[in-house]
Formats: sequence, structure tokens, C-alpha cells
Amino acid sequence: MSKIKEKREELNITQEQLAEKCGVSTRTIQRIEAGAEPKGHTLNALTKALGLEVSDLKESPSVMVHSDHTWLKIINFSSLPLTVLPPLNIVVPLIIMFAKKEVNRMNKQVVTLQIFWTIGAFILFMLASFMKNWFDLGNKLILVTMIVLVLSNVFVILRNSFEIDKRGKLYVDLNFSII
Repeated sequence: MSKIKEKREELNITQEQLAEKCGVSTRTIQRIEAGAEPKGHTLNALTKALGLEVSDLKESPSVMVHSDHTWLKIINFSSLPLTVLPPLNIVVPLIIMFAKKEVNRMNKQVVTLQIFWTIGAFILFMLASFMKNWFDLGNKLILVTMIVLVLSNVFVILRNSFEIDKRGKLYVDLNFSII
């Protein structure tokens, strides 16, 4: 539960009353109580109306990780069983992300990472196939390449999940998205 909602309920006022007191819409109060971060005028009006300081409205990291990153973890983990079928490790997370309307920076980065991994895996697999023929290395090179590619993707997915749980961020942070 957000601190704003807690304080509003403690003061025994409705969302509509708080919105009127702050000079914002009721929908704005609803979004803020659902997790949106208030800024500027809204932040100042809320702190004044609720008798709080700006620092009082900052959520503790452990609460934010638990509540804000549930869908991020689900989207990240949805790629795991599909690492052996590279196109599906992109499609399924995309479907979940858009179906649940969880289109945000970190979710986009998870899908972007899977897109880059799939492209890279295809290139490396093709290279291994050509090397097998050029250097007469046999089929073991193809098998080893497939295993290494799948294990690398599994490692990144699990490591991202660990970082999401511990720090609320991704281990592989691309800082851009192609979606």
C-alpha cells in the first residue's frame, strides 16, 4: 500500500476529497496510489495536503521491488522454457507484456535482450555450421555451440531475475530498447 493511500486513509478522507484539496483530478490520485510517482505541483500539493515531507513519500526499495517488478519477473522468466525455440523466447514475453499492459522501460529491455540474443545465436550457429564444413570438425561442434548458446541465455535470464529480486534492476541493462 502506498504511503499516500495510508496517510489519506489515516486522515479519513476520500480520493475525491484529496484530489479537490490538492487541485488535481481524482484519476491522478488513483494513479499515484497505484504506484505512479508524483512530480512538481502534484508532489508539493500532496505533501501540503497530507502534512508530509517529500522524503516521507519515498517508498522503501524492498517494498517497491516486491510490488513493481512482479510482471517484469514473469516476462523475464517466460523466456526460460523457450530458450531452445529462439523465436518463441521473443514472442511469448511480447504477448504477456502487451496483454497485461506492462509496457515499460525494463520490460522492453528484457524483450530487446532476447531479440539480440536470438540474432546473435543465429549468427553464431551459422558460423559454427560453416566452420564444421570448412575445417571438417564433425557434428560435435554444432552440438557444443547449441548447448553453449542455450546455457548463456539461461544464465542471463536467471541472473536478471536474481538482480530484480535483490536490487530492483536488470543485470544486463541495455539502456535502450528497439520496441
